[in-house]
Amino acid sequence: MASSGTAALAPRASAGGIAADRLRSLVERIERLEEERKALGADIRDIYTEAKSAGFDVKVMRQLIRLRRQEPQAVEEQETLLDLYRRALGM
Repeated sequence: MASSGTAALAPRASAGGIAADRLRSLVERIERLEEERKALGADIRDIYTEAKSAGFDVKVMRQLIRLRRQEPQAVEEQETLLDLYRRALGM
């Protein structure tokens, strides 16, 4: 009869070959991180609002942040091409 008690727990721990507890743990971790991401996004928006109220151009700030993520060589290459294209268009 002890085996029937163990069999009753088996579907909960594993359903269709899936380890339910492990799956639940992973899903809950993802959900927590999604909430953190959401909170961080709100914090970043607040900083951009603060920057805008201080007179900074938020669009330019976003470009700067995007450039700072790139490798210096890639930024230099982009700037060189941009300058070349501007001169080709007479700008």
